[in-house]
Amino acid sequence: MSIRSSKQMVADADAAVDTLRPEDAVRLVGADNTVFVDVREAAERQKSGTISGAVHVPRGFLEFIADPASERHMPELSNDKRLVVFCASGARSALAAKTLKEMGYRNVAHVKGGFGGLAQAGGPVAGV
Repeated sequence: MSIRSSKQMVADADAAVDTLRPEDAVRLVGADNTVFVDVREAAERQKSGTISGAVHVPRGFLEFIADPASERHMPELSNDKRLVVFCASGARSALAAKTLKEMGYRNVAHVKGGFGGLAQAGGPVAGV
């Protein structure tokens, strides 16, 4: 078996999930039944802030926090909501969105360009 590169894994994830342009994602901030999910590390959020109202789910804990049977589950991650996942640039969020989809979440998208793209498109930044 050959080793798959991280670049190929991100490309595969990108193809498997809905991808939003930052401009389109910004229009969803604050929308009913839409939850923005920040999968960056805490240090990244402390340095640059996050999108107002976003829930923090570090990528390394995603499966545990998204699993309704886990004691770490966050009720904000619900299958009756649209989950918009973002990271710094769009790679981790593609992988995270694919994972959520594989876990059974139906309405998941990720933001191409990540937090930087969201902020540049006028997304409301909090925590800076």
